[in-house]
This record gives sequence, C-alpha cells and structure tokens, in this order.
Amino acid sequence: MGGDLPPALKAAIARELEGRPRRDLGARRAAATAAYRAGGTSAAAIRGADDALAYALARLPATYAAAAAVFAEARRVAPGFRPASLLDAGSGPGGGSWAAREAWPSLRAIAWVDASAPFLALAGRLASGAFEPDARRGDLASADLPRADLVLASYALAEIPPVGQAGVVGRLWNATDGVLALVEPGTPAGYARLLEARGLLIAGGATILAPCPHADACPLTAPDWCHFSVRLARSRDHRLAKDASAPFEDEKFAYVLAARPGVAAAPARARVLARPHAGKPGIDLKLCTPAGLERRHVARRDKAAHAVARRLGWGDAWPDAEDAPAPAPR
Repeated sequence: MGGDLPPALKAAIARELEGRPRRDLGARRAAATAAYRAGGTSAAAIRGADDALAYALARLPATYAAAAAVFAEARRVAPGFRPASLLDAGSGPGGGSWAAREAWPSLRAIAWVDASAPFLALAGRLASGAFEPDARRGDLASADLPRADLVLASYALAEIPPVGQAGVVGRLWNATDGVLALVEPGTPAGYARLLEARGLLIAGGATILAPCPHADACPLTAPDWCHFSVRLARSRDHRLAKDASAPFEDEKFAYVLAARPGVAAAPARARVLARPHAGKPGIDLKLCTPAGLERRHVARRDKAAHAVARRLGWGDAWPDAEDAPAPAPR
C-alpha cells in the first residue's frame, strides 16, 4: 500500500476528532457524498465545520494518496525539478499540500485558494505547527492566483461548471512557473475533463510529462478511459466514517502533469494502462506508447523481458527504453 498520511497529519486529525461522535460524522459524510454524487459542489455539501471534518475523515486519505502517487511520478519524470513554491488551487482540507511537502522538502511558500470557508478553516488547523500557508478564499474562476513553481488542482475541476473549465485551466497554467498537476476522480467524466485540459495545455505550449508518452490525440475510444489506482490503508475511524469493513480501499484517479519548457524531463516511456494479466505462457499488457496504443504479450521464455514485465503494475512506465519487450507477432 502507498500514500499513508504523514504522522503529523494523522495526529492533527486525531486532535480534531477528540470528543466528536463518530456516528454523527458518518451521517454527515453520507449526506455530503449524496450531494456530490447528485452533481453538487462543496458549497452545497460542506456547510460547516462538522461537514468539513466528516469529509476529511472519509476522503482526505484517498485524495492524499492520489496526489502522492502523481507527485511520485513527477519526481521520476522530472528528477531535477525542485519547487520552492506551491499553489494548491481548490485546496479543500489541504491534503494535496501535505503530499507535495512529502515529495519536495524544498517547498517553502504554500498558497491555498478555495471557495469553502469551512475547508480553509479546517485545513489551517490541520497544518498548524507543521507549515504556514497563505490561505485565500475565492473561486478559481475569478480569485487572484499567485504564481508558483508547482500548481496543483486536485479534484477541483469537477467543482467548476463545464462552460468555465477551459478558462480555469488557462488561469492555472498562467500561474504555473514549472509544473502543473491536475488530478480528478478516475471516472469517465474525470477523464473527459482532463482530456480537454490536456488539449488546451498542449496548445498553450506545455510539455505533457505524464501519464501520456506523447502529445498526440489520446488513442483510447469509449467506453474505455485512462485512469489509475492507488491502494491505501483505512484506520478504524476511517472505516467507521465510511461504514466499511475492509481494512483498505482502492482510490481510482486520473491525472495530467504539464510542464513549462524549462523543466527537464526524462525520455518518454510506454505506460501500463491496466492491471497486467499474468498466465502460464507469459504476461499480457495494455500499453500507451510513444507510437500509440498497443497490446503486448511478454513470453515467459523471454527471461529478460519477462523479468521486467513482472515488476510492472497498473500505471507504471517501462524503466528503460531498451528493456521494453517488442510487440508480440500478429
């Protein structure tokens, strides 16, 4: 499992939970979830401090894990990128900022922009003693967005009406001095939002660092869509808040990493788009490559290539171009 919350954040959440009835928080979580699934935004779902805490207890571990996975990939593809400033746009309870700090200890200045006063208040209490962000309340479509080396919009585009999403993507890109990370739920709708954003960013001069190994049109066709998964452990309170029994959950997410020309990037690699299927003859993989979509079979008898394929999981890139097995004969 990956993406466990930092100890300081766990302790801060535990302090917030002291004396709070878990049953009430669970009910508030269920109501907020219903509001989001009905197409509502945080303004409708998060009306007060208890709603914000219920959301954080149920969702912050998963959104943190997704951001951590995206940042791990950013570090792999751009190892020389060491941001000193972060803009967390649509910061919510601040989990994305914690993930960024874990990935890049070089971060010194952190700015939050969010329209939800309860989220900003909770995020500030959680960060107290760990870091001091510049918190600004405002809508991403109109608020002042300070420039930063790293800009993150995590699970935020869904909050913007479709007619305004392109404008928000443009504003986020204009605020980016280095790398822009867009993270959305791993649903067809989340993928569609990111696909449109990707096109706008490429047109604006961005280099797509990940997950795409090329700047061409996405080769996937409906009903398929590009998304990934990260597994995270659930605490006892997390399970109670979600009325769940399993000790873990799998968070599905989609993302785009876009960079300014000055950010040095590793060569493009093929990426695994689904869980590899291992059988006795070998391993079958679905890959997005610099040349487009491919399905490859890596035979067990090809020991070197099979050893490479065995180490790969959903979302991984080939470690070295020379290690990538050739496509299976047709």
